[in-house]
Parts: sequence; structure tokens; C-alpha cells
Amino acid sequence: MQANGTGQDRDSEVSCHTIAQNGESSSTGVAHSNGLVSVTNNGNNVSNNNNGVTAQSASNNSNNTSDGVKKKKRLSQCEEDVIRLIGQHLHDLGLNQTVDLLMQESGCRLEHPSATKFRNHVMEGEWDKAESDLNELKALMLSPSAIVRMKFLLLQQKYLEYLEDGKVLEALQVLRAELTPLKYNTERIHILSGYLMCSHAEDLRTKAEWEGKGTISRTKLLDKLQTYLPPSVMLPPHRLQTLLKQAVELQRERCLYHNTKLDSGLDSVSLLLDHACSRKQFPCYTQQILTEHCNEVWFCKFSNDGTKLATGSKDTTVIVWHVNMETQQLKLMKTLEGHAYGVSYLAWSPDDSYLIACGPDDCSELWLWNVQTGELRTKMSQSHEDSLTSVAWNPDGKRFVTGGQRGQFYQCDLDGNLLDSWEGVRVQCLWCLSDSRTVLASDTHQRIRGYNFEDLTDRNIVQEDHPIMSFTVSKNGRLALLNVATQGVHLWDLQDRVLVRKYQGVTQGFYTIHSCFGGYNEDFIASGSEDHKVYIWHRRSELPIAELSGHTRTVNCVSWNPILPGLLASASDDGTVRIWGPAPFLDVQDAEGLSECCSMDS
Repeated sequence: MQANGTGQDRDSEVSCHTIAQNGESSSTGVAHSNGLVSVTNNGNNVSNNNNGVTAQSASNNSNNTSDGVKKKKRLSQCEEDVIRLIGQHLHDLGLNQTVDLLMQESGCRLEHPSATKFRNHVMEGEWDKAESDLNELKALMLSPSAIVRMKFLLLQQKYLEYLEDGKVLEALQVLRAELTPLKYNTERIHILSGYLMCSHAEDLRTKAEWEGKGTISRTKLLDKLQTYLPPSVMLPPHRLQTLLKQAVELQRERCLYHNTKLDSGLDSVSLLLDHACSRKQFPCYTQQILTEHCNEVWFCKFSNDGTKLATGSKDTTVIVWHVNMETQQLKLMKTLEGHAYGVSYLAWSPDDSYLIACGPDDCSELWLWNVQTGELRTKMSQSHEDSLTSVAWNPDGKRFVTGGQRGQFYQCDLDGNLLDSWEGVRVQCLWCLSDSRTVLASDTHQRIRGYNFEDLTDRNIVQEDHPIMSFTVSKNGRLALLNVATQGVHLWDLQDRVLVRKYQGVTQGFYTIHSCFGGYNEDFIASGSEDHKVYIWHRRSELPIAELSGHTRTVNCVSWNPILPGLLASASDDGTVRIWGPAPFLDVQDAEGLSECCSMDS
């Protein structure tokens, strides 16, 4: 390392002074090789040999040095920690001489000498010495009782290596005389004893799920053993990389536009700059306008595999669109006709084979279509007095529930046969949970209740102060997204039964608007609005991160592609469906000048 002189005051750096044989400070570089410190003075190499003095000893004797020698700065705990982290990383890279020099010059210690000795004995497979080292480490441990667990791990490795080497008698002795007397994890001991029956080394490695004798398994053993030692004694493995990964992950979490799955490793990112996603990569720009419907479009929904989009309209048709997963362009696939009352709600079966279409309040029937053939499998109507406006599939794909505001609440099979019914429940919206038993239903009492069709019990889950016009549930079943009349979009935790967040900006009256979760890891929320816009929020932020303009009337429904996180669809009373995606390949000024997207930074 380069020194800049002996008399210069450097408050922000650690002064580096190597003491030569004559007691004077060296003014140039220091090179370390084979445990010796070499001092270069004016181009001439002077070997300290055994008389070399480390930076630590120089620090201890700094009061006795000449007036021309600068006293070594005392390092803070944070500075020592950083040096140790760097030293560990350099050691992992094999730069051991550099590590030695760093520790000498800083006066720090990478790890406790007892830990170093323990590490060497483990890596060399000297198990008796390693076991003896545990006695020294015991006094340094936060929980001395962990010695038994550490000893068990050591002996287990010793036992497996004996077996791999074919030393069955020695292995049996370890099992009987050393492992068993510990009286720890007898279940594991029984498993270990079974390995005595392995016919060859490969069989042993397979059954034990073990890498075999050598550096890999011993390194993994050390990683486990380290967890019982305080970091002041031995650093956790790869600690610097762990901290850097955590920093990158935190930056991604705070990035409002992060919408892609990235490699969890550090090779795919730059550590020289903070992580920041460009808004141009976010689905804020109109990619396509679908105009095949000839009246208001009330609903849109991507299939579970993301390859299709279904749209329902007041014009009484359902159109199924094919999604090109490479170009992300949509093409008309099928038109399903015959719905006398228009189509206000659609639900894909779990395997995307079937599509159920419901109508508005005065519709007493629902239609179950075979998507592949375009054939109508079931047209269900229990009574002309019914109002079947909502539907949800059971996860088994063999049943569905349907209901409406006139008090109908049915469970049916694929042929429309009635399996169960619940009397007097005025249903606004439905959702089946993954347990295949519980159905969530919003009703006219401004609440969401859970109904169990097996034991015929029900319970209150969400209570709002205003009508719940629609709701949807996250993939993990934990969160519910509600469109509440005159209030906008609310996020509820279904497990804790608490209101998590109220999202701002959207105009929500008494029209039924359907919002959705979406994006990578469902980190985003989108909703239509009566002010003709699509609003997008990051799930943790109440203010919208984007307002998408382009529709000319109320946006009734939005749907985020579950496979392509950069693809979003919106359906509007203006008769169109808009497909939103990242910015096209334009110049920066052109992309920022697109009128379809107006952003609001939160």
C-alpha cells in the first residue's frame, strides 16, 4: 500500500507506518510474502526478516516513537468491522497475502486465533484436534451449551468420512463411543446407523445427501458450526456478499417501478449505482386498441396462463383474444354470441378450458363455454326470478358458485346441476379460497363474509361503511382489494381482518368497477375510474405512481397479465379495450411526450 509521508495529518485515513530496522518510518511501499514484511525505501529493498514489526505492535509502542512518526489512528468499531468484512472477502478469493498485510497494517484481527486454529483443523480433517479446540471456544460462546451440538456435527462428519473410506470399524466406534453418549438427536443417530448398510461410497453420498469427503462438505460443516459462534470470534460465511445482496433487495423493494424478476446474485447488477427502474419499462403506454366490440365493454380478464384475454360487452358478445407471448400483441381468436342481456362478468376455470359469462342485474342465466371448441357446454338458469351477476370457480375446476342481489347463492357442477344453495344472501361479488371449502361473498350489508358449504357455517370477515361494488383476492389468499362506492380502492388483510390502506386518486361512485393485483409478485394495484383513467399504485403507496389516459368514458375493468408483468388491459364504456405496455423503442423525448401517460410521483 502506498504511504504519502510521515508528517502529514490525515484524519479520515488510517496512518500506515512500517518500522524499519533503524526505527525510522518508511516512505514508500510495503510488500508481504511468506509471512515477512519487506520495506522499499527509495527503490531499495530492505528485508525485515524476523525483526519486522507489525502495525499492531507499532501502535502499542507509538508513544515511544520519534517525533517524526505519526501516531496510529484508533479505529472505530464500524471501521474494524468493515476491514474484517473486506478481509474475509479477499480470503474467499484466495488473496491470502493481501489479507495478511491488511490485518497487519490496520491492527485488526480477521477472527479469534482459537477460531482460526479450529477452522484449519476442520478443513484438514483433524477431528480430534478440532474437538479439543471446542474447549477453547466454549468460553467465547454466547451459549456454551451449544458445544454439544457443535461436537455432534463434527463427529457426524468424522463418521461419514470413515464410512466413505471403507473404515467401517472406526465408523462404528465413533457411532457407539462418541456420538451416542452425547444423548443428542437420537433420531438422527438412528438414521446415521442405517448408513452402515451402504454398499459403496456413491450409495452413501446419495442416501446421506452428502457431498462426500473433501473441501465442499467440510466448508458446509464450517458454515453450520459458525452459527454457534459470535461474529467477534468468527464472521458468518460470505458476510459481505450477504450485506450487498440485502442492500440490492432493499433498493428493489423501494423502487416504485420495479416489475421484473432479477437474478438474486450480485453478478447481474452494478454495485456502483443505486438500483432504479425506468418508468418507460412500466406498462404506461398504449400498445394496442381493440375496437371489435360495438358497445360498452364491461369486463376483461386474462386467462390464468396469460395466453388469452376474454372481454365481455353490452353488445351481448364475448370475445376471446390470443396473446402472443413474444410480441405481446393480441389477435381475435373467437367470438362467443347469444347472451341476451350483455356480459358484465367473466371467470376462467383453473385450467382455462372453460369460461363462464354472467349478465347484469336483470339476467337470470349464466353461460359456460368450452374455450377451445367455442361450444356452449351449459346454459344455466334456476329461476326467471334469479339475478346471476357474479361467479367464482372452485379450485378443483369441477364446481362453481354463482349468485346475485336478489338473494340467490348456488353451488353447481359443470352441467349446471345444483349441488348446494344458501338462502337469502344478496351477493354482489364472489371468490373461492384455495381450501376448496370457503367462499367469500360481498353482500348488500356492506361486508364480506366467508361461507363454508361443507358445514354450512358463515362468518364476518370485512365490514365497510359503504357498499362494496366488487373485490378480488391476491394469489396467496391473504389480501383483498375492494372497490367501495364513493370511497375508492381499499386493501384489506383477510387474515388479520384489518384495513391496510386506502388508495387515493380514483373516482368511484356507484358504478361497478373492477380493480386487480398485478405485476411481478403482485406488487402493484390497478383500477379503472369514472374520470376515464386507469390508476396504478405500488401496493405500499397510497398515492398513484401512474395515471393512464386514453379512454374517453368510464373505465369499468382492468386486468393484469399473470405471466407477463408488463402487460395490462382495460375495458371502457367507450367501446374499446386498451392494451398497455412499456414505452415503444423511441427517442427519450418522444417517449416522454406520449400523451397516453401522465405520471404522479409518490
